[in-house]
Amino acid sequence: MIVEISREKAIERIEKISKFIVRKKMAAPAIMTFESLRPLSRIGSQLLYFLAPFAEVIFNATEYQEFAVLLEDEKYVKLLIKRIDEIDEEMYREERQKNKILRKRKRNKFKNFFKKIFKR
Repeated sequence: MIVEISREKAIERIEKISKFIVRKKMAAPAIMTFESLRPLSRIGSQLLYFLAPFAEVIFNATEYQEFAVLLEDEKYVKLLIKRIDEIDEEMYREERQKNKILRKRKRNKFKNFFKKIFKR
């Protein structure tokens, strides 16, 4: 059982977890979950240790234990949240910009339509 994790290994795990969450387009729910459970992160980490025998059937045992260790330290939880947000912003910046322009066009069409109707 892993009890400690080096900073380099922790950052590597955070990077991997963050990219996985963002690729699945689950950044917002993940950030909300981690933020709301941040005060309980130590309890959550202990719960992960408790569930380890069952979870290690599905997940890689070493990575699972490293994730449990990450949740024990609040600075790593904050770093995980920050990194998820940064990667999400990088990956979907263009898509969000394009959607913003489309929403603006629709809004202008809607306004112009009502301007024409009420001019009469």
